[in-house]
Amino acid sequence: MSLLVGIIGKPNVGKSTFFSALTENSVEIADYPFTTIESNKGVTYIRSKCPDVYLGNKCSPKFGKCVNGTRFVPVELIDVAGLVPGAHEGKGLGNKFLDDLRRADGFIQVVDSTGSLDQNGNSIGKGKFDPMDDAGFVHAEIVMWLANIISDGLIRNLRKLESEGGKLDSIIYDKISGLGIDPKDVTLAVKNAAIPSNLKNWDDQVTIRLAEEILRISKPGIIVASKGDRIESAEAVKLNGRGAHVVSGDYELVLRKAAKANLVEYIPGETSFRILDEGKLNSAQKEALRKVSDFMSHNGGTKTQEAIEDLVRNVLKMIVVYPVEDENHWTDKNGNILPDAILLKQGSTALDLAFKVHSDLGERFIRALNGKTKRVLGKEYVLEDGDVIKIVAAH
Repeated sequence: MSLLVGIIGKPNVGKSTFFSALTENSVEIADYPFTTIESNKGVTYIRSKCPDVYLGNKCSPKFGKCVNGTRFVPVELIDVAGLVPGAHEGKGLGNKFLDDLRRADGFIQVVDSTGSLDQNGNSIGKGKFDPMDDAGFVHAEIVMWLANIISDGLIRNLRKLESEGGKLDSIIYDKISGLGIDPKDVTLAVKNAAIPSNLKNWDDQVTIRLAEEILRISKPGIIVASKGDRIESAEAVKLNGRGAHVVSGDYELVLRKAAKANLVEYIPGETSFRILDEGKLNSAQKEALRKVSDFMSHNGGTKTQEAIEDLVRNVLKMIVVYPVEDENHWTDKNGNILPDAILLKQGSTALDLAFKVHSDLGERFIRALNGKTKRVLGKEYVLEDGDVIKIVAAH
């Protein structure tokens, strides 16, 4: 799996429900803090237009599925223990929480849209807490966690830098190399962080500024306001206006379970569903689906699928590329049509794709072939979303 998204937030906000709705994994869900102690891992999918619509033959995905020309491309999720103020100092389950996030490429921070929880995840009554206040303290905890990693032994390294020369960004990268951060992102963060020209003036605020820049550039995220079915439409509009995706993980979970049981026809991300056989539903199920339908008609769906896709597509800026071994029939060596769909950063090249498929393929790269246009491509060719590419390598 090439992309890992961390689901974060304080305890009891609905992270596990959101995770379960996206992955269809059964996890413990309860209305008390620290329901999640061990992190949950699963796979969700983002939608992409499949090139098989141009080919006229159906694709054969190794992972995910393809429904009526819409490819579902896998993304790995990790749902970690709830975060409380002081987590970077080890409060709550802080150290474990932060360690679980080391390899995440981006974050979805879940907040409670009902505003009924204090900062420790305890119930205090609906509307007593501003959900968006969570965004500040959770961000601050992650910044401080990263700042602590950077600052460990930093002064000694800075003295060495002054006496022996070298590059500051290289020193910083060495300290955080286990976090899956691109060295180019570190270089840009050092440039943006207003580092004092005289390194003797380096203090904690400089480290915090640097940590914030590194996170902003290399591990960005979005805010999801959960429990959207429990608030009025006007409140949802206000939260959307403040930058949150208002979702109902509960209703998405209901729909996915019902679809799995062949009670409804529903594709994640659609704005409605169809009951397949009303006679199979009991009265409680009918009432539940009526509530789901009402919510979806007012809100344009549960908005759960849209949230993960906004992060992957617009914030992490990923595209989907299809590597093949036969550029004419778009197959692998076994004749499977478009078996692989790979997520890559916008701006990635044909050479980047070769290395992503296999390091040996990248090292032996000669050229690439575009399956749609049949053009010969060099290693610097910038990939486009939906490209079908064959890599030609030396034997």
